[in-house]
Amino acid sequence: MEYARKVGSKIKLYSELVMFSHTLFSLPFAIISMIWAAEGFPTWRVMLWGLIALIGARNGANAFNRIVDRTFDAQNPRTAHRHLPRMLLGEKEVLLFVVVNYAIFIFAAAMLNTLCFILSPVAIFLISSYSYTKRFTYLSHLYLGFTIASAPIGAWFAVTGQFAFTPFILGTVVMLWIAGFDIIYGSQDIEFDRNHGLWSIPSIFGLKNGLRIAAGLHLIMVMLLIALIPIRHLGWLYIAGIAIAIFLLMTEHKIIKPSNRKVMHVASYNLNQVISMVILLFTLCDYFLI
Repeated sequence: MEYARKVGSKIKLYSELVMFSHTLFSLPFAIISMIWAAEGFPTWRVMLWGLIALIGARNGANAFNRIVDRTFDAQNPRTAHRHLPRMLLGEKEVLLFVVVNYAIFIFAAAMLNTLCFILSPVAIFLISSYSYTKRFTYLSHLYLGFTIASAPIGAWFAVTGQFAFTPFILGTVVMLWIAGFDIIYGSQDIEFDRNHGLWSIPSIFGLKNGLRIAAGLHLIMVMLLIALIPIRHLGWLYIAGIAIAIFLLMTEHKIIKPSNRKVMHVASYNLNQVISMVILLFTLCDYFLI
């Protein structure tokens, strides 16, 4: 019983380390991509290995980011509570966690098809290199979005094993969306970033201009979602879902208050988790019911 409790506690720590609940940012778009690629539900085999690949890559990348940023996290009052600064987990065991998850990702990619397997080392390089971008470019927000955009693109490859136009539109939607709310989230650390030589759009361009840039990225994101209507022959349910997503995005930008950590968490994370699920639900209903 004591052993089971310790295992459960350790699993909880790793789940918190990689913020597993944030899988809701990429997973819904990966599912949409799979459905469209398969023109219906893909086989259970593809769904299973695709999901395993997504989770392995995401967990590995997040844990690697925690290792790379551990010094800055310890110095930043907003992040000093994280697991490595508080020594709730050791660096070596987190590094082992990274290696295991990347190995799982590569194996899952190999189980899908040759293209996924060939591209898996490239994907690992891209998602790992994000951790260093804030040290030399304010475009780190877009690079983060770019790495997460691999979810819908990779999902399409998992089903078809071929390149296509649609998944790259979905990927661009994800990239702009993630970059936009990462800028919002980063507005909490303007002074810290400036004082420690870290690059971000808010720290370089200021709070107001940074938020304008975030709003601009989200506007382009919405335009691309609308552009998918004629490309994918989407109906009124999809349009209704996009309308709700637009309302939530507007709410997100309206409530921004960098001095209030709880409000910023809602704006940067909670609302965006709802947005992705709304888009998924209405897109699937549109596809299967109309």
